[in-house]
Amino acid sequence: MKIPIFLTPLLLCLFISLVQGQTSKCDIQDHGSTLKVFHIFSQCSPFKPSKPMSWEESVLQLQAKDQARMQYLTSLVARKSVVPIASARQIIQSPTYIVKGKIGTPPQTLLLALDTSNDVAWIPCTGCVGCSTSKPFAPIKSTSFKNVRCGSSQCKQVPNPSCGGSACAFNFTYGSSSVAASVVQDTLTLATDPIPSYTFGCVQKQTGPSAPQQGLLGLGRGPLSLLSQTQNLYKSTFSYCLPSFKSSNFSGSLRLGPVAQPKRIKYTPLLRNPRRSSLYYVNLVAIKVGRKIVDIPPAALAFNPTTGAGTIFDSGTVFTRLVEPVYTAVRNEFRRRVGPKLVVTTLGGFDTCYNVPIVVPNITFMFSGMNVTLPQDNILIHSTAGSTTCLAMAAAPDNVNSVLNVIANLQQQNHRVLFDVPNSRLGVAREICT
Repeated sequence: MKIPIFLTPLLLCLFISLVQGQTSKCDIQDHGSTLKVFHIFSQCSPFKPSKPMSWEESVLQLQAKDQARMQYLTSLVARKSVVPIASARQIIQSPTYIVKGKIGTPPQTLLLALDTSNDVAWIPCTGCVGCSTSKPFAPIKSTSFKNVRCGSSQCKQVPNPSCGGSACAFNFTYGSSSVAASVVQDTLTLATDPIPSYTFGCVQKQTGPSAPQQGLLGLGRGPLSLLSQTQNLYKSTFSYCLPSFKSSNFSGSLRLGPVAQPKRIKYTPLLRNPRRSSLYYVNLVAIKVGRKIVDIPPAALAFNPTTGAGTIFDSGTVFTRLVEPVYTAVRNEFRRRVGPKLVVTTLGGFDTCYNVPIVVPNITFMFSGMNVTLPQDNILIHSTAGSTTCLAMAAAPDNVNSVLNVIANLQQQNHRVLFDVPNSRLGVAREICT
Protein backbone atom coordinates (compact mmCIF):
# COMPACT_ATOMS: atom_id res chain seq x y z
CA MET A 1 0.00 0.00 0.00
CA LYS A 2 1.38 3.42 -0.96
CA ILE A 3 1.41 5.92 1.92
CA PRO A 4 0.19 9.43 1.03
CA ILE A 5 3.10 11.83 1.13
CA PHE A 6 1.38 14.17 3.57
CA LEU A 7 1.23 11.32 6.15
CA THR A 8 4.95 10.50 5.95
CA PRO A 9 6.14 13.20 8.43
CA LEU A 10 3.38 12.18 10.83
CA LEU A 11 4.40 8.50 10.72
CA LEU A 12 8.05 9.45 11.12
CA CYS A 13 7.25 11.51 14.21
CA LEU A 14 5.19 8.63 15.60
CA PHE A 15 8.08 6.20 15.06
CA ILE A 16 10.56 8.55 16.73
CA SER A 17 8.26 9.07 19.71
CA LEU A 18 7.87 5.30 20.15
CA VAL A 19 11.63 4.81 20.09
CA GLN A 20 12.19 7.71 22.47
CA GLY A 21 9.42 6.40 24.70
CA GLN A 22 11.20 3.06 25.07
CA THR A 23 14.53 4.78 25.66
CA SER A 24 13.15 7.26 28.17
CA LYS A 25 11.35 4.46 30.01
CA CYS A 26 14.72 2.77 30.55
CA ASP A 27 16.35 6.05 31.58
CA ILE A 28 13.73 7.14 34.11
CA GLN A 29 15.46 7.81 37.43
CA ASP A 30 14.57 6.00 40.65
CA HIS A 31 13.00 8.17 43.35
CA GLY A 32 12.87 8.16 47.13
CA SER A 33 13.65 4.66 48.42
CA THR A 34 12.02 2.80 45.52
CA LEU A 35 14.00 1.21 42.70
CA LYS A 36 12.72 -0.16 39.41
CA VAL A 37 13.19 -3.92 39.02
CA PHE A 38 13.91 -5.31 35.56
CA HIS A 39 13.82 -8.88 34.29
CA ILE A 40 16.90 -9.98 32.36
CA PHE A 41 14.79 -10.30 29.20
CA SER A 42 13.66 -6.67 29.49
CA GLN A 43 14.41 -4.27 26.66
CA CYS A 44 16.18 -2.19 29.33
CA SER A 45 18.55 -5.05 30.24
CA PRO A 46 21.97 -5.52 28.63
CA PHE A 47 21.67 -9.21 29.56
CA LYS A 48 18.76 -9.97 27.22
CA PRO A 49 19.60 -12.71 24.68
CA SER A 50 21.73 -11.46 21.81
CA LYS A 51 19.62 -13.49 19.40
CA PRO A 52 15.99 -14.59 19.72
CA MET A 53 15.53 -17.90 21.51
CA SER A 54 12.69 -20.30 20.96
CA TRP A 55 10.31 -20.83 23.86
CA GLU A 56 11.74 -24.30 24.44
CA GLU A 57 15.32 -22.98 24.46
CA SER A 58 14.52 -20.24 26.99
CA VAL A 59 12.66 -22.65 29.31
CA LEU A 60 15.45 -25.24 29.20
CA GLN A 61 18.08 -22.53 29.85
CA LEU A 62 16.21 -21.28 32.92
CA GLN A 63 15.77 -24.86 34.11
CA ALA A 64 19.49 -25.49 33.90
CA LYS A 65 20.22 -22.40 36.00
CA ASP A 66 17.59 -23.49 38.54
CA GLN A 67 19.34 -26.86 38.84
CA ALA A 68 22.60 -25.13 39.75
CA ARG A 69 20.86 -22.79 42.17
CA MET A 70 19.12 -25.66 43.96
CA GLN A 71 22.51 -27.30 44.45
CA TYR A 72 23.82 -24.02 45.86
CA LEU A 73 20.86 -23.53 48.25
CA THR A 74 21.15 -27.13 49.42
CA SER A 75 24.85 -26.64 50.16
CA LEU A 76 23.98 -23.61 52.29
CA VAL A 77 21.63 -25.39 54.69
CA ALA A 78 23.97 -28.32 55.15
CA ARG A 79 26.74 -26.42 56.90
CA LYS A 80 27.32 -23.77 59.51
CA SER A 81 26.52 -20.32 58.21
CA VAL A 82 29.57 -18.42 56.96
CA VAL A 83 28.49 -16.01 54.26
CA PRO A 84 31.00 -15.61 51.42
CA ILE A 85 31.16 -12.58 49.18
CA ALA A 86 30.33 -13.68 45.61
CA SER A 87 29.04 -17.02 46.91
CA ALA A 88 26.31 -17.10 44.26
CA ARG A 89 28.44 -16.13 41.30
CA GLN A 90 27.77 -19.39 39.46
CA ILE A 91 24.03 -18.85 39.64
CA ILE A 92 23.85 -15.08 39.40
CA GLN A 93 25.99 -14.77 36.29
CA SER A 94 22.63 -14.47 34.50
CA PRO A 95 20.41 -12.95 37.18
CA THR A 96 16.66 -13.15 36.94
CA TYR A 97 15.97 -9.63 38.26
CA ILE A 98 18.26 -6.62 38.37
CA VAL A 99 18.21 -3.06 39.74
CA LYS A 100 20.38 -0.04 39.09
CA GLY A 101 22.71 1.13 41.83
CA LYS A 102 25.43 3.77 42.03
CA ILE A 103 28.82 3.31 43.65
CA GLY A 104 31.43 5.90 44.54
CA THR A 105 31.95 9.66 44.41
CA PRO A 106 31.13 10.79 41.75
CA PRO A 107 28.67 7.90 41.35
CA GLN A 108 29.22 5.15 38.80
CA THR A 109 26.00 3.40 37.67
CA LEU A 110 26.08 -0.39 37.87
CA LEU A 111 23.54 -3.20 37.58
CA LEU A 112 23.02 -5.40 40.62
CA ALA A 113 21.23 -8.74 40.78
CA LEU A 114 18.63 -9.10 43.54
CA ASP A 115 19.22 -12.11 45.76
CA THR A 116 17.28 -12.76 48.96
CA SER A 117 19.40 -15.81 49.76
CA ASN A 118 22.73 -13.98 49.85
CA ASP A 119 24.08 -11.31 52.12
CA VAL A 120 27.11 -9.43 50.91
CA ALA A 121 27.25 -7.22 47.84
CA TRP A 122 30.05 -7.84 45.36
CA ILE A 123 31.07 -5.89 42.28
CA PRO A 124 33.61 -6.63 39.50
CA CYS A 125 36.33 -3.97 39.61
CA THR A 126 38.66 -2.60 36.95
CA GLY A 127 41.61 -4.81 36.21
CA CYS A 128 39.69 -7.93 37.20
CA VAL A 129 41.22 -10.98 35.51
CA GLY A 130 38.51 -13.24 34.11
CA CYS A 131 35.59 -10.86 34.68
CA SER A 132 33.42 -10.45 31.59
CA THR A 133 31.63 -7.23 32.44
CA SER A 134 32.10 -4.34 30.04
CA LYS A 135 31.55 -1.73 32.78
CA PRO A 136 33.42 -2.65 35.96
CA PHE A 137 33.59 -0.35 38.97
CA ALA A 138 36.67 1.91 38.84
CA PRO A 139 37.87 2.55 42.42
CA ILE A 140 40.53 4.99 41.24
CA LYS A 141 37.78 7.35 40.03
CA SER A 142 36.05 7.49 43.42
CA THR A 143 37.20 9.90 46.13
CA SER A 144 35.23 8.02 48.82
CA PHE A 145 36.70 4.57 48.12
CA LYS A 146 38.78 2.85 50.81
CA ASN A 147 40.09 -0.60 51.61
CA VAL A 148 38.96 -2.49 54.71
CA ARG A 149 41.88 -3.09 57.04
CA CYS A 150 42.91 -6.46 58.39
CA GLY A 151 41.65 -7.12 61.90
CA SER A 152 38.44 -5.16 61.34
CA SER A 153 35.08 -6.75 62.13
CA GLN A 154 34.16 -6.73 58.42
CA CYS A 155 37.33 -8.63 57.54
CA LYS A 156 36.42 -11.32 60.06
CA GLN A 157 33.02 -11.82 58.42
CA VAL A 158 34.33 -13.07 55.06
CA PRO A 159 35.68 -16.59 54.46
CA ASN A 160 39.41 -17.29 54.37
CA PRO A 161 40.53 -13.69 54.92
CA SER A 162 44.10 -12.88 54.03
CA CYS A 163 46.25 -9.81 54.43
CA GLY A 164 48.52 -8.40 51.77
CA GLY A 165 50.00 -5.52 53.68
CA SER A 166 47.21 -3.94 55.72
CA ALA A 167 44.28 -4.51 53.32
CA CYS A 168 41.79 -7.36 53.77
CA ALA A 169 41.32 -9.83 50.90
CA PHE A 170 39.94 -13.34 50.46
CA ASN A 171 39.81 -16.29 48.12
CA PHE A 172 36.76 -18.48 47.73
CA THR A 173 35.97 -21.57 45.68
CA TYR A 174 32.52 -22.57 44.47
CA GLY A 175 32.15 -25.66 42.30
CA SER A 176 34.62 -25.34 39.41
CA SER A 177 35.02 -21.58 39.83
CA SER A 178 37.07 -19.44 42.18
CA VAL A 179 37.18 -15.76 43.02
CA ALA A 180 39.72 -13.43 44.58
CA ALA A 181 38.45 -10.13 45.96
CA SER A 182 39.29 -7.25 48.23
CA VAL A 183 36.98 -6.20 51.05
CA VAL A 184 36.34 -2.49 50.47
CA GLN A 185 34.02 0.37 51.35
CA ASP A 186 32.46 3.16 49.33
CA THR A 187 29.24 5.15 49.07
CA LEU A 188 26.37 3.08 47.69
CA THR A 189 23.41 5.06 46.35
CA LEU A 190 20.07 3.28 45.93
CA ALA A 191 17.40 5.44 44.29
CA THR A 192 18.12 8.79 46.01
CA ASP A 193 19.48 7.33 49.28
CA PRO A 194 23.28 7.61 49.76
CA ILE A 195 24.75 4.95 52.07
CA PRO A 196 28.31 5.99 53.03
CA SER A 197 31.05 3.45 53.81
CA TYR A 198 29.10 0.47 52.47
CA THR A 199 31.14 -2.74 52.73
CA PHE A 200 31.31 -4.98 49.65
CA GLY A 201 33.62 -7.27 47.73
CA CYS A 202 35.70 -5.74 44.94
CA VAL A 203 36.35 -8.73 42.66
CA GLN A 204 39.91 -8.88 41.31
CA LYS A 205 40.14 -12.32 39.70
CA GLN A 206 37.85 -15.12 38.60
CA THR A 207 38.57 -18.49 37.05
CA GLY A 208 36.31 -21.27 35.83
CA PRO A 209 33.16 -21.22 33.70
CA SER A 210 31.04 -19.14 36.05
CA ALA A 211 32.35 -15.60 35.58
CA PRO A 212 29.47 -13.18 36.32
CA GLN A 213 28.75 -10.14 34.23
CA GLN A 214 27.44 -7.82 36.95
CA GLY A 215 27.30 -7.25 40.68
CA LEU A 216 25.02 -8.64 43.33
CA LEU A 217 22.90 -6.97 46.02
CA GLY A 218 22.42 -9.32 48.96
CA LEU A 219 19.01 -8.99 50.62
CA GLY A 220 19.51 -11.72 53.21
CA ARG A 221 19.74 -11.27 56.98
CA GLY A 222 23.49 -11.77 57.56
CA PRO A 223 25.87 -9.25 59.19
CA LEU A 224 27.11 -7.69 55.92
CA SER A 225 23.78 -7.70 54.08
CA LEU A 226 21.99 -4.56 52.90
CA LEU A 227 19.52 -4.93 55.77
CA SER A 228 22.25 -5.12 58.40
CA GLN A 229 24.27 -2.23 56.98
CA THR A 230 21.24 0.07 56.64
CA GLN A 231 19.28 -0.71 59.82
CA ASN A 232 18.96 2.95 60.78
CA LEU A 233 17.81 3.92 57.29
CA TYR A 234 15.57 1.06 56.16
CA LYS A 235 14.72 -0.57 59.52
CA SER A 236 15.42 -4.08 58.07
CA THR A 237 12.26 -3.86 55.96
CA PHE A 238 11.79 -4.15 52.20
CA SER A 239 9.34 -5.43 49.62
CA TYR A 240 9.39 -6.19 45.93
CA CYS A 241 6.95 -6.79 43.12
CA LEU A 242 8.54 -8.89 40.39
CA PRO A 243 7.28 -8.29 36.86
CA SER A 244 6.33 -11.11 34.53
CA PHE A 245 8.96 -11.83 31.89
CA LYS A 246 6.11 -12.05 29.35
CA SER A 247 5.39 -8.32 29.63
CA SER A 248 6.95 -5.85 27.21
CA ASN A 249 7.40 -3.36 30.06
CA PHE A 250 9.28 -5.62 32.47
CA SER A 251 9.39 -3.07 35.26
CA GLY A 252 8.57 -3.96 38.85
CA SER A 253 9.75 -2.24 42.02
CA LEU A 254 11.92 -2.72 45.10
CA ARG A 255 10.76 -0.61 48.08
CA LEU A 256 13.28 -0.13 50.86
CA GLY A 257 12.16 0.78 54.38
CA PRO A 258 8.78 0.71 56.18
CA VAL A 259 7.42 3.82 54.43
CA ALA A 260 4.90 3.20 51.61
CA GLN A 261 4.62 -0.51 52.34
CA PRO A 262 1.12 -2.00 51.90
CA LYS A 263 -1.18 -1.80 54.92
CA ARG A 264 -3.66 -4.45 53.84
CA ILE A 265 -1.55 -7.57 53.55
CA LYS A 266 -1.61 -11.00 55.15
CA TYR A 267 1.47 -12.27 56.99
CA THR A 268 3.10 -15.53 57.94
CA PRO A 269 5.85 -15.77 60.59
CA LEU A 270 9.47 -15.88 59.47
CA LEU A 271 11.44 -18.79 60.89
CA ARG A 272 15.16 -18.67 61.63
CA ASN A 273 17.64 -21.42 60.91
CA PRO A 274 20.84 -20.83 62.92
CA ARG A 275 22.78 -22.88 60.35
CA ARG A 276 21.74 -20.46 57.63
CA SER A 277 20.30 -17.42 59.34
CA SER A 278 19.95 -15.34 56.18
CA LEU A 279 17.46 -17.60 54.38
CA TYR A 280 13.79 -16.59 54.65
CA TYR A 281 12.12 -19.71 56.03
CA VAL A 282 8.33 -19.87 56.44
CA ASN A 283 5.97 -22.56 57.68
CA LEU A 284 4.18 -24.17 54.72
CA VAL A 285 1.52 -26.35 56.34
CA ALA A 286 -0.45 -27.64 53.31
CA ILE A 287 -1.11 -27.23 49.57
CA LYS A 288 -4.54 -27.20 47.98
CA VAL A 289 -5.24 -28.10 44.35
CA GLY A 290 -8.71 -26.95 43.41
CA ARG A 291 -10.73 -27.48 46.58
CA LYS A 292 -8.76 -30.49 47.76
CA ILE A 293 -5.93 -30.35 50.29
CA VAL A 294 -3.51 -32.90 48.90
CA ASP A 295 -2.16 -35.72 51.04
CA ILE A 296 1.43 -34.82 51.97
CA PRO A 297 3.55 -36.55 54.64
CA PRO A 298 3.96 -33.95 57.44
CA ALA A 299 7.72 -34.54 57.56
CA ALA A 300 8.05 -33.37 53.94
CA LEU A 301 6.89 -29.87 54.95
CA ALA A 302 8.31 -29.71 58.48
CA PHE A 303 10.90 -27.08 59.43
CA ASN A 304 14.07 -28.68 60.81
CA PRO A 305 17.00 -26.35 61.62
CA THR A 306 19.35 -29.32 62.07
CA THR A 307 18.91 -30.69 58.55
CA GLY A 308 17.91 -27.39 56.92
CA ALA A 309 14.57 -28.84 55.86
CA GLY A 310 11.61 -26.55 55.35
CA THR A 311 10.30 -23.95 52.91
CA ILE A 312 11.96 -20.70 51.81
CA PHE A 313 11.03 -17.74 49.61
CA ASP A 314 13.82 -17.13 47.09
CA SER A 315 14.14 -14.41 44.44
CA GLY A 316 16.83 -16.19 42.41
CA THR A 317 15.14 -19.52 41.63
CA VAL A 318 12.74 -19.28 38.67
CA PHE A 319 10.44 -22.29 39.05
CA THR A 320 9.12 -23.52 42.41
CA ARG A 321 10.85 -26.73 43.50
CA LEU A 322 9.19 -29.09 45.96
CA VAL A 323 10.73 -32.11 47.64
CA GLU A 324 9.70 -35.31 45.88
CA PRO A 325 6.74 -36.47 48.02
CA VAL A 326 5.28 -32.94 48.04
CA TYR A 327 5.64 -32.43 44.31
CA THR A 328 4.29 -35.88 43.46
CA ALA A 329 1.15 -35.27 45.52
CA VAL A 330 0.55 -31.83 43.92
CA ARG A 331 1.29 -33.05 40.39
CA ASN A 332 -0.96 -36.12 40.64
CA GLU A 333 -3.93 -34.10 41.90
CA PHE A 334 -3.29 -31.43 39.22
CA ARG A 335 -3.33 -34.13 36.51
CA ARG A 336 -6.50 -35.64 37.94
CA ARG A 337 -8.26 -32.26 37.97
CA VAL A 338 -7.16 -31.37 34.44
CA GLY A 339 -8.38 -34.73 33.12
CA PRO A 340 -6.85 -38.19 33.59
CA LYS A 341 -7.57 -39.16 29.96
CA LEU A 342 -5.53 -36.31 28.47
CA VAL A 343 -2.10 -37.18 27.09
CA VAL A 344 0.68 -35.83 29.33
CA THR A 345 3.99 -34.87 27.71
CA THR A 346 7.30 -33.60 29.09
CA LEU A 347 9.66 -30.70 28.44
CA GLY A 348 13.07 -30.91 30.06
CA GLY A 349 12.48 -31.13 33.81
CA PHE A 350 8.74 -30.44 33.49
CA ASP A 351 6.79 -33.68 33.54
CA THR A 352 3.24 -32.33 33.27
CA CYS A 353 2.72 -30.70 29.87
CA TYR A 354 -0.25 -30.70 27.50
CA ASN A 355 -0.57 -30.02 23.79
CA VAL A 356 -4.29 -29.25 23.95
CA PRO A 357 -6.20 -26.49 25.79
CA ILE A 358 -6.84 -27.34 29.45
CA VAL A 359 -8.97 -26.05 32.33
CA VAL A 360 -6.58 -25.16 35.11
CA PRO A 361 -7.36 -25.75 38.79
CA ASN A 362 -6.24 -23.19 41.38
CA ILE A 363 -3.21 -24.03 43.50
CA THR A 364 -3.11 -22.57 47.01
CA PHE A 365 -0.05 -22.51 49.26
CA MET A 366 -1.31 -22.63 52.84
CA PHE A 367 1.13 -21.00 55.28
CA SER A 368 0.68 -20.35 58.99
CA GLY A 369 -1.75 -17.41 59.08
CA MET A 370 -1.74 -16.83 55.30
CA ASN A 371 -3.06 -18.53 52.17
CA VAL A 372 -1.70 -17.60 48.73
CA THR A 373 -3.89 -18.71 45.81
CA LEU A 374 -1.97 -18.55 42.56
CA PRO A 375 -3.54 -17.15 39.37
CA GLN A 376 -3.11 -19.16 36.20
CA ASP A 377 -0.09 -17.11 35.07
CA ASN A 378 1.75 -18.17 38.23
CA ILE A 379 0.93 -21.84 37.69
CA LEU A 380 1.59 -22.45 33.99
CA ILE A 381 4.11 -21.66 31.31
CA HIS A 382 2.87 -21.45 27.73
CA SER A 383 4.73 -21.75 24.45
CA THR A 384 4.71 -18.63 22.27
CA ALA A 385 2.33 -20.28 19.82
CA GLY A 386 0.17 -21.49 22.71
CA SER A 387 0.40 -25.11 21.59
CA THR A 388 2.16 -26.41 24.71
CA THR A 389 1.28 -25.72 28.34
CA CYS A 390 3.27 -27.01 31.34
CA LEU A 391 2.81 -27.00 35.10
CA ALA A 392 5.54 -24.51 36.12
CA MET A 393 6.79 -26.47 39.12
CA ALA A 394 9.12 -29.42 39.51
CA ALA A 395 10.57 -31.84 41.99
CA ALA A 396 13.87 -30.96 43.63
CA PRO A 397 16.79 -32.37 41.61
CA ASP A 398 17.56 -36.04 42.20
CA ASN A 399 21.30 -35.48 42.25
CA VAL A 400 21.29 -33.29 45.37
CA ASN A 401 20.26 -34.25 48.86
CA SER A 402 17.58 -31.59 48.80
CA VAL A 403 15.36 -31.01 51.79
CA LEU A 404 14.21 -27.54 50.74
CA ASN A 405 10.89 -26.48 49.26
CA VAL A 406 11.59 -23.26 47.33
CA ILE A 407 8.83 -20.76 46.51
CA ALA A 408 10.42 -19.29 43.39
CA ASN A 409 10.07 -16.06 41.48
CA LEU A 410 7.65 -17.21 38.77
CA GLN A 411 5.15 -18.03 41.51
CA GLN A 412 5.89 -14.64 43.15
CA GLN A 413 5.45 -12.54 40.00
CA ASN A 414 2.78 -9.84 40.20
CA HIS A 415 2.60 -10.11 43.98
CA ARG A 416 3.95 -7.66 46.56
CA VAL A 417 6.20 -9.71 48.84
CA LEU A 418 7.04 -7.85 52.06
CA PHE A 419 9.96 -8.85 54.29
CA ASP A 420 9.38 -7.37 57.76
CA VAL A 421 12.41 -8.63 59.65
CA PRO A 422 11.97 -6.61 62.91
CA ASN A 423 8.54 -8.19 63.36
CA SER A 424 9.77 -11.53 61.99
CA ARG A 425 7.08 -11.88 59.35
CA LEU A 426 6.63 -12.14 55.59
CA GLY A 427 3.58 -10.76 53.78
CA VAL A 428 2.14 -11.46 50.34
CA ALA A 429 -0.54 -9.45 48.51
CA ARG A 430 -1.66 -9.60 44.89
CA GLU A 431 -0.37 -6.59 42.88
CA ILE A 432 -0.13 -6.18 39.14
CA CYS A 433 3.31 -4.61 38.97
CA THR A 434 4.11 -5.28 35.34
